[in-house]
Amino acid sequence: MATEHLTLEKFKNEIFDYETEQEWKYKGELPAVIDFYADWCAPCRMVAPIMEKFSEEYAGKAKFYKVDTEKEQQLAAMFGIRSIPSILFIPKEGTPKMLVGALPEADFRKVVEQELFNADAEENSAQQD
Repeated sequence: MATEHLTLEKFKNEIFDYETEQEWKYKGELPAVIDFYADWCAPCRMVAPIMEKFSEEYAGKAKFYKVDTEKEQQLAAMFGIRSIPSILFIPKEGTPKMLVGALPEADFRKVVEQELFNADAEENSAQQD
């Protein structure tokens, strides 16, 4: 499973329809990561193979999307993208979190685990029991 390119229409159908909903309500079955990028961006090209690797590694557990900010300017504007790469982490429940900049793979993995799967929260509660 590779990362999927996300268009404005696909975003409204699969992630969140901001035209009909007032408050954030994620439509997806699995947590998601959205990479806002541009082809000319060198840091974005560093993130791309990590996104591909994670999309295979987390297949069936999370979805990985890419948004070309040059082609999907309305979608990028909706999230206030001013710097790329900007990466949006969307848990199944709760509020999405945006990180700006290229993360090393280990840091990226840590954020995926914490934001999408509450890895730290589960570890902390297990240690307290």
